[in-house]
Formats: sequence, structure tokens, C-alpha cells
Amino acid sequence: MTLTRELLDSLPKAELHVHLDGCLRPTTMLELAQEQGVTLPAETPEALADAMYANQVRDLEEYLQLYRFPVSVMQTRKAMERIAYEFVVDCAADNVRYVEARYCPALHTPALSLTEAIEAPLAGLKRGEAETGTIARLIVSGLRTFPPSVTDDLARAAVDYGNDGVVAFDLAGSERGYPAANHVSAFEYANGNGLACTCHAGEAAGPESIHEAVHICGAQRIGHGTRLFQDPDLEEQVLKQGIPLEVCLSSNLHTRAVSDLAEHPARRYLDLGGTVTLNTDSRLMDRTTVSAEYWLAHRELGLDRAELDRVILNSCESAFLPEAEKARLIAMVTRELQEIQ
Repeated sequence: MTLTRELLDSLPKAELHVHLDGCLRPTTMLELAQEQGVTLPAETPEALADAMYANQVRDLEEYLQLYRFPVSVMQTRKAMERIAYEFVVDCAADNVRYVEARYCPALHTPALSLTEAIEAPLAGLKRGEAETGTIARLIVSGLRTFPPSVTDDLARAAVDYGNDGVVAFDLAGSERGYPAANHVSAFEYANGNGLACTCHAGEAAGPESIHEAVHICGAQRIGHGTRLFQDPDLEEQVLKQGIPLEVCLSSNLHTRAVSDLAEHPARRYLDLGGTVTLNTDSRLMDRTTVSAEYWLAHRELGLDRAELDRVILNSCESAFLPEAEKARLIAMVTRELQEIQ
């Protein structure tokens, strides 16, 4: 089968690794900035999109600095709800049937209480889901650079909303020099109270970071995992255990986790039987969509239609959903994939 971009766009998809504060529409950013008296680095949607594009950053830390601009306009309940709602609408337009959006509620305090900073985006996700049919859930992220007491509070808050749309706890932020083990108590609380956990690892630091995420923090999925291949024993263990890898091709290129997409290890992990998923990470900073990431996987890594279908189903099977809901999602997406030839 000859794959076209139009066909890939039409496929049903799921996304597991995307930052809510990395997916604002430039027009929305400008409107919210005017409402809140915030200065942004550009005054038109086109210029702002260019200013947010991460293709010139030198590393993860510089990439993360771009987030200060969208976060600066996400300091009211109204803004948070609107952004989450528009995010789901944009996902639906890209034929995403299920999405887990992540963000750090502590970045929206003290302007909002922690409760408000969680309830507002949950309301937006639910409104978007009701309107579009795209299932949307939330992941609460702590940051490695925060004191452990803050991530402990975030884990407790995530558990409190575990029956209302929050499906997991995550640890993100600057990786090198900020070990996940510093925040093990937050993971223990989340895991101990039945909430799933994922963790950014192997993006800016080596495979030891992945080992820490899996063996010390008990993460059930790995965000990025790009450098896993650097430890063959750990690679074999992670892939054999079927621990899902939340791969983000464009983002990994921009943060210099890889120097060339053709050399990205996602192809290797898939060939070795690993549970590879494809994600955007940040639609604004990486100027991408889920469909665009699948097109990159086809064009740069040589994934064919059967392999792309497998990745789509990997994402559905790796969703942090109750088993009955997950089974319905898998059945729906499988049926749609079979109908599109």
C-alpha cells in the first residue's frame, strides 16, 4: 500500500504524552495576554507561532524556557478551562480518539488554588469531550526542580481527583542533575493509592534515569526513553516487560536528544518488540500534530501501514483507563482501522 499524508491524517489515533501548556493556539495566547495584562514575545499569531517554535533551541533546558510564555496566560480559571476545551477540539480535528493531557498545577498557583488549577482544565476537557466525542483525561505532573514537598502535594491532589478525570501522576522538567529518586515519596503515594504513574526519563539524561524511573519510582510508562538503547540489559528488560515508551520524534530532535530523525531509536525499539507509542509532546513548540508525527515515522523511520496500526493500538492498549473503558476504545479504533484501507 502506498501511504499518503491524507490517509494517515484520516486514521484514528490516541495520544499519551502531550503537555497542555504546550498546545495553546497563538490567537488564544494573544487574547488571554491582553485580558491579563501579560507581555508576549510577539503581537501577531504568525509571529508568536514563530517565537514559540523550538527548532533553534540547543537543549532541553532551553526548550523548557519557552513554556514560561503560555504558562503566563494560564493564571485564571476561565483561561485554563478555555485552553483545555480548545485542546480537545483540536485533537478531534486530528482524528485523535483518546488523549491524556499533562501539566503541572503548581505552576498556576498562587493565582489559583491547587484545587482550582485542577478543576478548571478538567471542566474544559469534559466540555470538549461532550462536544466532540474525543475521550480526554488529565495527568498531573510534578517537576524535578521542585522541592519534594511540592510534588508530594501534587501526588495527593492527583489521587483526590482519580475518579474525576485524573488518570496518572508524572514527573517532568529538567532531567540532568535532578534525579527522580528525590521525589520517590510522591510516586509511592500515587502508586499506593491506585493511581498510575509515568515519568520523563532518558531524554536529557542517560539510561540510568530510566532505571530510576522504573525500579525506584515504579513508573508504568516512560516518557521519551530515547537513550534506553545505551544500556542493552535495561533495554531488554524494559522491552520484554512491555513497558510503554512515549516517543516524541519532533521534540527529541529539537531538544537534541537525537541529532537526526533517521537515527531515532524508536525504529529499533519497535523491531525488538517494544511497546512504542507516538506523541507530540508540545504542538505549539514543536509545530506538529499527532498525524504529522505518524507521517514522520513513515517518512524518516520507514514504518509501513501495519506497523503504524500497531503503534496506534499500542497507544490505546497503554492508556491509563479502567479495563472496560480501554476495551471499548481498542475495539472502536480497531474497527475504524480495518475500515480505512
